[in-house]
Amino acid sequence: MTNSTQEQAGIFEDRFGRQVAARLSEGAADLPHDISERLRASRAQALAHRKVARTQTAAVVASSAGTATLAFGNEGLSWWGRIASALPIVVLAIGMVAINVVQDNSRTVEVAKVDTALLTDDLPPAAYTDPGFLQYLHSSKDLTQ
Repeated sequence: MTNSTQEQAGIFEDRFGRQVAARLSEGAADLPHDISERLRASRAQALAHRKVARTQTAAVVASSAGTATLAFGNEGLSWWGRIASALPIVVLAIGMVAINVVQDNSRTVEVAKVDTALLTDDLPPAAYTDPGFLQYLHSSKDLTQ
Protein backbone atom coordinates (compact mmCIF):
# COMPACT_ATOMS: atom_id res chain seq x y z
CA MET A 1 0.00 0.00 0.00
CA THR A 2 1.25 3.46 -0.79
CA ASN A 3 1.19 6.34 1.67
CA SER A 4 -1.87 7.96 0.06
CA THR A 5 -3.78 4.66 0.24
CA GLN A 6 -2.81 4.31 3.90
CA GLU A 7 -3.89 7.86 4.61
CA GLN A 8 -7.25 7.27 2.91
CA ALA A 9 -7.77 4.08 4.90
CA GLY A 10 -6.96 5.99 8.09
CA ILE A 11 -9.46 8.73 7.19
CA PHE A 12 -12.21 6.17 6.50
CA GLU A 13 -11.40 4.39 9.77
CA ASP A 14 -11.63 7.63 11.74
CA ARG A 15 -14.90 8.62 10.04
CA PHE A 16 -16.43 5.21 10.77
CA GLY A 17 -15.29 5.41 14.39
CA ARG A 18 -16.88 8.83 14.82
CA GLN A 19 -20.17 7.59 13.35
CA VAL A 20 -20.21 4.57 15.67
CA ALA A 21 -19.36 6.79 18.66
CA ALA A 22 -22.18 9.20 17.76
CA ARG A 23 -24.71 6.33 17.57
CA LEU A 24 -23.55 4.94 20.89
CA SER A 25 -23.63 8.36 22.55
CA GLU A 26 -27.30 8.91 21.52
CA GLY A 27 -28.53 6.12 23.76
CA ALA A 28 -26.03 6.68 26.59
CA ALA A 29 -28.23 9.21 28.44
CA ASP A 30 -30.87 6.56 29.23
CA LEU A 31 -28.39 4.08 30.80
CA PRO A 32 -27.92 3.56 34.56
CA HIS A 33 -24.90 5.18 36.24
CA ASP A 34 -22.86 1.96 36.75
CA ILE A 35 -23.18 0.99 33.09
CA SER A 36 -22.26 4.55 32.03
CA GLU A 37 -19.10 4.36 34.17
CA ARG A 38 -18.11 1.00 32.68
CA LEU A 39 -18.63 2.41 29.18
CA ARG A 40 -16.53 5.46 30.06
CA ALA A 41 -13.71 3.22 31.31
CA SER A 42 -13.97 1.07 28.17
CA ARG A 43 -13.78 4.16 25.98
CA ALA A 44 -10.67 5.33 27.81
CA GLN A 45 -9.04 1.92 27.29
CA ALA A 46 -10.01 1.93 23.62
CA LEU A 47 -8.52 5.39 23.12
CA ALA A 48 -5.31 4.36 24.89
CA HIS A 49 -5.11 1.27 22.69
CA ARG A 50 -5.75 3.38 19.58
CA LYS A 51 -2.86 5.73 20.49
CA VAL A 52 -0.50 2.77 20.96
CA ALA A 53 -1.62 1.22 17.67
CA ARG A 54 -0.93 4.44 15.78
CA THR A 55 2.63 4.69 17.09
CA GLN A 56 3.47 1.14 16.01
CA THR A 57 4.25 0.75 12.33
CA ALA A 58 3.18 -2.36 10.52
CA ALA A 59 5.20 -4.19 7.93
CA VAL A 60 4.40 -3.02 4.43
CA VAL A 61 4.94 -4.94 1.23
CA ALA A 62 5.76 -2.53 -1.57
CA SER A 63 6.07 -3.58 -5.17
CA SER A 64 7.79 -1.76 -7.97
CA ALA A 65 9.13 -2.91 -11.33
CA GLY A 66 8.01 -6.48 -10.76
CA THR A 67 9.81 -6.94 -7.43
CA ALA A 68 8.39 -6.97 -3.92
CA THR A 69 10.15 -5.63 -0.85
CA LEU A 70 9.24 -5.87 2.82
CA ALA A 71 9.64 -2.59 4.66
CA PHE A 72 9.23 -1.96 8.37
CA GLY A 73 8.65 1.77 8.19
CA ASN A 74 10.97 4.04 10.17
CA GLU A 75 11.55 1.40 12.80
CA GLY A 76 14.76 -0.09 11.38
CA LEU A 77 16.72 -2.89 12.96
CA SER A 78 18.53 -2.62 16.26
CA TRP A 79 22.03 -4.02 16.70
CA TRP A 80 20.61 -7.24 18.09
CA GLY A 81 18.25 -7.52 15.13
CA ARG A 82 21.13 -7.08 12.70
CA ILE A 83 23.21 -9.69 14.53
CA ALA A 84 20.26 -12.09 14.53
CA SER A 85 19.82 -11.50 10.78
CA ALA A 86 23.47 -12.22 10.02
CA LEU A 87 23.75 -15.20 12.38
CA PRO A 88 22.27 -17.82 9.97
CA ILE A 89 24.74 -16.80 7.25
CA VAL A 90 27.67 -17.07 9.66
CA VAL A 91 26.50 -20.49 10.88
CA LEU A 92 26.10 -21.66 7.27
CA ALA A 93 29.63 -20.52 6.37
CA ILE A 94 31.11 -22.23 9.45
CA GLY A 95 29.20 -25.42 8.60
CA MET A 96 30.49 -25.41 5.03
CA VAL A 97 34.09 -24.93 6.21
CA ALA A 98 33.67 -27.76 8.74
CA ILE A 99 32.29 -30.11 6.05
CA ASN A 100 35.22 -29.26 3.77
CA VAL A 101 37.75 -29.97 6.55
CA VAL A 102 36.11 -33.30 7.39
CA GLN A 103 36.03 -34.38 3.73
CA ASP A 104 39.68 -33.41 3.19
CA ASN A 105 40.63 -35.31 6.31
CA SER A 106 38.76 -38.45 5.20
CA ARG A 107 40.37 -38.29 1.72
CA THR A 108 43.79 -37.98 3.33
CA VAL A 109 43.11 -41.00 5.53
CA GLU A 110 41.95 -43.06 2.50
CA VAL A 111 45.07 -42.15 0.48
CA ALA A 112 47.27 -42.96 3.47
CA LYS A 113 45.65 -46.40 3.81
CA VAL A 114 46.23 -47.15 0.10
CA ASP A 115 49.85 -45.96 0.32
CA THR A 116 50.42 -48.06 3.44
CA ALA A 117 48.96 -51.13 1.75
CA LEU A 118 51.14 -50.61 -1.34
CA LEU A 119 54.32 -50.08 0.65
CA THR A 120 53.81 -53.00 3.03
CA ASP A 121 52.75 -55.45 0.33
CA ASP A 122 55.12 -58.14 -0.99
CA LEU A 123 54.86 -56.85 -4.55
CA PRO A 124 56.82 -53.85 -5.71
CA PRO A 125 54.70 -50.79 -6.70
CA ALA A 126 55.87 -51.14 -10.33
CA ALA A 127 54.00 -54.47 -10.58
CA TYR A 128 50.66 -52.67 -10.27
CA THR A 129 51.37 -50.64 -13.43
CA ASP A 130 52.39 -53.69 -15.50
CA PRO A 131 49.61 -54.62 -18.01
CA GLY A 132 50.44 -58.29 -17.69
CA PHE A 133 49.89 -58.12 -13.95
CA LEU A 134 46.41 -56.67 -14.48
CA GLN A 135 45.60 -59.58 -16.85
CA TYR A 136 46.88 -61.97 -14.21
CA LEU A 137 44.59 -60.40 -11.60
CA HIS A 138 41.56 -60.63 -13.92
CA SER A 139 42.30 -64.25 -14.81
CA SER A 140 42.81 -65.20 -11.16
CA LYS A 141 39.41 -63.68 -10.32
CA ASP A 142 37.84 -65.82 -13.06
CA LEU A 143 39.54 -68.96 -11.69
CA THR A 144 38.34 -68.35 -8.12
CA GLN A 145 34.72 -67.90 -9.12
